Amino acid sequence: MSRRTVFVLLLAVLAVGVSGCLRVPAPPDNPPSASATMPTPPGLQADAPREPVPNEESCETGSLRPGPMPQVGRMPPGSTMATIFARGRLIVGVDVGSNLFSFRDPISGNIQGFDVDIARTISTAIFGEPDRIEFRILSSDERISALQTNQVDLVVKTLSITCDRLRDIAFSTVYYEASQRILALRSSRINDATDLRNRRVCAARGTTSIGRLQQRVPSVRVSTVSTWADCLVVLQQGGVDAVSTDDAILAGLATQDPYVHVVGASLGDEPYGIGINKQSEDLVRFVNGVLEQIRNDGTWAEIYNRWLSVLGPRYYPPQPTYRD
Repeated sequence: MSRRTVFVLLLAVLAVGVSGCLRVPAPPDNPPSASATMPTPPGLQADAPREPVPNEESCETGSLRPGPMPQVGRMPPGSTMATIFARGRLIVGVDVGSNLFSFRDPISGNIQGFDVDIARTISTAIFGEPDRIEFRILSSDERISALQTNQVDLVVKTLSITCDRLRDIAFSTVYYEASQRILALRSSRINDATDLRNRRVCAARGTTSIGRLQQRVPSVRVSTVSTWADCLVVLQQGGVDAVSTDDAILAGLATQDPYVHVVGASLGDEPYGIGINKQSEDLVRFVNGVLEQIRNDGTWAEIYNRWLSVLGPRYYPPQPTYRD
């Protein structure tokens, strides 16, 4: 035999000897199971405290009557609109988690939706261009303070007009009317508010949905998050049994998951208005003038059909109520 062959044989004998000395431990009788914890949305608060019921007492909810509309690009000197025009952009508070109303398109990255297109009509009335807008992303509980501190010119973010909020900010006339309902899994037995007794329900912080739901179903356990998109995630993970807010927002969530649907009768009306600082009465009248125009020229209907036709046909926009 050659030296190479002898060397290979010696290595083989050595390997067999070593393997005979090694003892491979037997697998444990009860091996630990691998598990993974589903990440919850940031800011999730389970068993949130009770909140006051929305003040639905009779109050003056009409908005300021629009005056003569200035020509595009020629805002009255000294007006809030002139300040916006000189700045070169309209600053608008929106959401990016309310599908159909305001959300970020996953392909283009642009913010779009019904509320966004309403804001674009106001930009067009000031600048002659729809995209002279700087969007500020706000959570629901940041909307009022952002207006009071002039961080934004407008909030166009499914903001319901209430007597309480009218003490803090001004509103345009109603540009959309929604009603509070329930989003549940199709496989669940939840069909109306009575089925939410002792159940866990998700809502976004700073919304009127929480107090109204707690009033209707005192035993309900509310978990709060920052955005409505987070509520859908928690529902999908089994962290809650349902979501409750405006039907228009719930319909947007339902388009993202075929295993959920909107159920139950209305728990309360939610008239949406554009939020404006109380000191900017000229801007309130101007925005109302824009809304009047888009109601009459068919633009509102075009925007509705573009984004909200899933909610069914809507033949006319909400009619305005003015107080002077």
